[in-house]
Amino acid sequence: MAVIGIYEKALPQDISWAERFALVNKLGFDFMELSIDESDERLARLDWSEKEIKMIQSKLFASEIWLHSLCLSAHRRFPFGSDDEKKRNKAKNIMKKAIRLAHRLNIKIIQLAGYDVYYEQKSVLSRERFIECLTESVQEASRYGIILAIEIMDDPFINSVTKFMAIKNQIPSPFLQLYPDLGNLSAWSENDPAMELEKGKEHLVAIHLKDTYPVTTESTGKFRNVPFGKGCVDFLGLLKVLKRSGYEGAFLIEMWSGENAGYENEIQEAKDYLYPKLNEAGYHV
Repeated sequence: MAVIGIYEKALPQDISWAERFALVNKLGFDFMELSIDESDERLARLDWSEKEIKMIQSKLFASEIWLHSLCLSAHRRFPFGSDDEKKRNKAKNIMKKAIRLAHRLNIKIIQLAGYDVYYEQKSVLSRERFIECLTESVQEASRYGIILAIEIMDDPFINSVTKFMAIKNQIPSPFLQLYPDLGNLSAWSENDPAMELEKGKEHLVAIHLKDTYPVTTESTGKFRNVPFGKGCVDFLGLLKVLKRSGYEGAFLIEMWSGENAGYENEIQEAKDYLYPKLNEAGYHV
């Protein structure tokens, strides 16, 4: 049976942790991916007390689901490659706290956004700083047995497996792996998504399922809130590539429906679209 999870932001944010975990179970998912983004509210999770950690652990145990991964997108605001030393130090501190939090919550994978910088000008130096900070982070993660997995992004810095492999070759650690987003991978016209997945098949630890509109000479594309089946992703083809390549890891449905009153219907529509394709590809759900 395939292991399928849902992104935290697909669910309402104004509910308790017990309600959120119970909802994940009710919707038929195995796990939830926790979000720590660039907002102050979610960054504060890095400083949860021991009491708060134990409360979340107890609610998880009662719900019979787990936190398989942590989506750490806070580095968009505080990037490893920043020209500002204070931001780089903040980025390193965020990473250290995220590793410790993952360890305490028994989270196995921290998904990193593949940005050298996001709001600043990219350069050779921003790439060098990114690699330097990532190397330190991988060393820290390895001490806790936590895998850092880079997402293929909506940004040119790491928008392909080929570009990930260029970084991976500089940091040949088993604790640095690949977390492709099929939507992001498919949106860039220079990518052949099937061949890209084949290049990274030995490093895959999880897969994001999301649709996108493509980047073209006339459009910057769209990387969020594209209805499944309306974008450019050949889900069945790519799932078959993954199955043939030996991938048997987790799949994460990435949605931002939590702010919508009809979020349950949206999630069910996503399942109705994706699950037949997963089954046809050989992943039984």
